[in-house]
Amino acid sequence: MSKVSRVDHIAYAVAEGMIEKWAWYHIEVEGGKLTKRVDDVRPDDPDSSMKLWCIDFESFGVVLVEGIDRNKKSQVTAFSDRHGDHSVQHIAFDTENLEQFVSHAISNGVNLRGKQLVSNDGFGDLKQLFGKGYAKQNAAEMSFPEYVERPKQGASMSTSVPQNTGKNFYQRIEHARNTGDTSTLLDFSRMPTDWEPEVASENAANRAPHPSNQGETIPA
Repeated sequence: MSKVSRVDHIAYAVAEGMIEKWAWYHIEVEGGKLTKRVDDVRPDDPDSSMKLWCIDFESFGVVLVEGIDRNKKSQVTAFSDRHGDHSVQHIAFDTENLEQFVSHAISNGVNLRGKQLVSNDGFGDLKQLFGKGYAKQNAAEMSFPEYVERPKQGASMSTSVPQNTGKNFYQRIEHARNTGDTSTLLDFSRMPTDWEPEVASENAANRAPHPSNQGETIPA
């Protein structure tokens, strides 16, 4: 079974006029590097759009999005209005094999928003799928997961899906918003009523401690 292996990137929705300021914070204070800057992802859309900046920290990335309101409020503006400036819109998780993970997720009742996309997101080539929102709310205002697979070092992208197939991320959220689709990531109907988590094995528990815990004594 393929599983998630790490956090690939975190996407923050920022308030109007704040993307440059938060980019300064992530670059000059935290040490990231700007790898992609798009100041209008939908320049021909009369209704709305967003800015998108990608900041790389090598082991993971940060994505900043800021709404551009035209004839209507951008979905990103709606999100930041509800949750506040620099709020987490979604977290992307890297998988060992996206197709296998998706098959496993769907078999457990997970609802994804559209089909797989293939693109370059500022951190490199990837295959990606977006989940529906965690709660039954307006799709523009609800956080959600993203699942990705990046080619291993030296390998090419292995997929039968053409580049940029189907509706892109912004379009998918916009469609759900316009049609009133508030369906959620899952309803837990596949979760066994007697399910209990297994405690990690002793070997897993004795892995090298996180640097922040070194030298600390953890009470029993």
